[in-house]
Amino acid sequence: PKHLAAQTATNMSSIGTGYDLDCGTFSPAGRVFQVEYAAKAVENSGTVIGLRGKDGVVFGVEYVVLSKLHEPSAHRRTFTIDEHIGMAVAGLLSDGRTVAGSARQEAADYRRTYGSPISGKMLNDRVSGLMHTYTLYGGARPFGVSAMLGAYDPLDGPSLFMLEPSGVSWGYYGCAAGKGKTAAQAELEKLPLSELSARDLIKEAAKIIYKVHDEVKDKDFELELSWVGAETDGKHQRVPRELAEEAEALAKAALEDDDDDDDDFGLVVVPLAL
Repeated sequence: PKHLAAQTATNMSSIGTGYDLDCGTFSPAGRVFQVEYAAKAVENSGTVIGLRGKDGVVFGVEYVVLSKLHEPSAHRRTFTIDEHIGMAVAGLLSDGRTVAGSARQEAADYRRTYGSPISGKMLNDRVSGLMHTYTLYGGARPFGVSAMLGAYDPLDGPSLFMLEPSGVSWGYYGCAAGKGKTAAQAELEKLPLSELSARDLIKEAAKIIYKVHDEVKDKDFELELSWVGAETDGKHQRVPRELAEEAEALAKAALEDDDDDDDDFGLVVVPLAL
């Protein structure tokens, strides 16, 4: 019957059957399922956040330790693209390395051609265009990463962008990706980011990563921090050990205080007089 055929077609389009074989096919509902699958790969990753303050950009990464046999910091998710630009990625790390490599090539080509460093916005436009290209052809697949670009210019100040697997990108004061995206965004929205210095952002980034970490599902993790701004002479680099350890100590203390407050909060049962 015709109504059964129509119902079957509707069900197929809603779950992707027949329309997710390549990224060049739209479903009748206008969806590109392979792009959505790539976004799902990002959601399964450890949490990554980017914070833009008045004098710099800070990246915070929750690197979940999958095996105790791994070397410490063996799989870093922050990359230096050019002296003044850093990147952090959430999702498939191998895809993230490819995106970072393409960004480095774009930055190097620009510097070689024009004799000056590329701006964060221009690099964002070029890399987001590359990521979008991989959503257009049947012989390719979308990158399973969300990439954050942080740059610093002595005249224009700091800038922060996040690129989605679809190739869409936006400028941000604070952004998050990965498992704890929603909770991290809620914490970021509470902060006056544009008024905070890069040193303050390091402490806030550590607090947020520790707060959104799921101790039940992912017990062990490493906190990875990098920054670029006036404090670093405009160069992207890892946060110095002393600052990182101080930030982690404050984050752990804040987490313990929150746990104590939760323990103190309870129901008081008052017996009724008969």
